[in-house]
Amino acid sequence: MEIRGYVEEHRERFLSELVEYCRIPSVAAAGTGLEEARGFATEQLERLGATVTPLDVPGARGPAILGALGPASAPRTLLIYNHYDVQPPEPLDEWDSPPFEPTERGGALFGRGVADNKANFLSRAQAVEAWLATRGDLPVRILWLLEGEEEIGSPSLPDVCRQHGHLWSGADGCLWEAGYKDQAGRMVLYSGLKGLAAFELTARCASSDMHSSWATLVPNAAWRLVWALATLKDRDENILIDGLMDAVAPPTPAERRFVEQIPYDDEAFRVAHGVPEFVTGVTGSDALMRHLYQPTCTITGLSSGYSGPDMKTVLPSVAVAKVGFRLVPDLTPELVDEMLRRHLLETGFEDIEVTTLAGERPAPGQVESAVVRSALAAVEDVSGVAPVLWPHMAGTGPMYEVCAQYGIPAVGFGTGYFGSLVHAPNENVRLADYFEGIEVASEFIDRFASITGYRPM
Repeated sequence: MEIRGYVEEHRERFLSELVEYCRIPSVAAAGTGLEEARGFATEQLERLGATVTPLDVPGARGPAILGALGPASAPRTLLIYNHYDVQPPEPLDEWDSPPFEPTERGGALFGRGVADNKANFLSRAQAVEAWLATRGDLPVRILWLLEGEEEIGSPSLPDVCRQHGHLWSGADGCLWEAGYKDQAGRMVLYSGLKGLAAFELTARCASSDMHSSWATLVPNAAWRLVWALATLKDRDENILIDGLMDAVAPPTPAERRFVEQIPYDDEAFRVAHGVPEFVTGVTGSDALMRHLYQPTCTITGLSSGYSGPDMKTVLPSVAVAKVGFRLVPDLTPELVDEMLRRHLLETGFEDIEVTTLAGERPAPGQVESAVVRSALAAVEDVSGVAPVLWPHMAGTGPMYEVCAQYGIPAVGFGTGYFGSLVHAPNENVRLADYFEGIEVASEFIDRFASITGYRPM
């Protein structure tokens, strides 16, 4: 295969480019290294002959860019989404090597952001380079969207899409940011994402903390908040907010078929994570269906009173909880926001302050689309191992804003693996997976250009 030969010939340079990219401390939460990382990505795209357009909007911490390459007359247009920002590296003392000094050991490259998302972007760019060098013109038009705020919830991306989305709204498919190999060496792909609605709930019962003896007369903010939280979900894991579950759309028959085909050992998962049993006692494919197609209502943080060493006899005046909802079609952040506020009012907790923190809409999977079928075929052709398609992913990203709202089907595959430690110390990718990923991306381009029709798998 000419692509494989080109990759082998340029292996050292490709790796040095990845190391260079991962040295850039592009932490969106801290606002560091973003301009440098954006410049690196821009340079990579321009080397491929792309026209790169800044997609600046007011207040953007990590502005987006759009690269356009390939013949405008190509029969298909592929949208690619990546991000150049990374998570904070803390806790630093748990890294075996400095997070922004990429280090190779044991056949893997360690560094913050290497798996999420820098190796995925660069392997795709290098795949395009290999294609151009060995096969000539691209068979598809590629529109490449990169942003620098994904790790902080993509706050400026909706404005980017509102102002510039017409530039890619007609794309035929989208290659999303990532995917990974499981313990059996199978590439895991996905075609949709859950959404998110995050809130802060605050109870205030006095002007300041007081001596706990006054609990006979003065309301306790911690208890007030706990009682309010207890109205949101019962002990059987049922979300009690009126109307919320009525808005949930069931999975399609095609999605159910793919879920049933996923090789999944829930007992191994429970043992690995020290979980005696899943909530409601669900197992097997039923557990997967619940995981992928049920919304969540989760307390993600609680703060009130005193939690230091020994004791302090205090009556808390303020209590705060972070509450997050993972959303499935047809729930939206706006709808959940409205329902939550109405629920608290109708259950007698009108005094609980609600602050909206973040919201992203879910993106339904389109498992029978050409872009998904192309990815499945490309992965198996290069790796020799049949991949696994999760029609919907339980995590969240800006897939709705970027492509679902325009009806663009998406698929995600990448260069990570089950031990990549994404968002954790010692994040890494295996180099064999990285170089294989270049070949997979190249084969995917070929498949996407030529595959015809939309049919069930």
